[in-house]
Amino acid sequence: MISRVRSRDIVTSVILTVITCGFYGFYWFSEITDDCADASGNHAISGGMSILLCLITCGIYSWYWSYQMGKRIQVAEEKRHLLATDNSTLYLILSVLKLDLVNWILLQSDLNKLAEFDQE
Repeated sequence: MISRVRSRDIVTSVILTVITCGFYGFYWFSEITDDCADASGNHAISGGMSILLCLITCGIYSWYWSYQMGKRIQVAEEKRHLLATDNSTLYLILSVLKLDLVNWILLQSDLNKLAEFDQE
């Protein structure tokens, strides 16, 4: 059974993240984590725990998180028999360069594609 993934408007999420000085970004980060877990079936860590680990490690955990989210998206695409792309290295590089917002945008775009597929 494939779990349903919720589609989110990327522009609205970015605007809310900027307007709230990043506070909405914590929520969005958590939701991306949970949606990737639902889509891939890998519930090893929750969104809340990921936020906590990022805070405790001063952001270093976000490098690992970014790589793992890329792998989870790949697994979710394979489960749906879609053309699977492994963007985990790209996400890792963007995270190391402190472009995490770009990561969230790309991940949400992939999740939106999965949500669209699930609705068909």
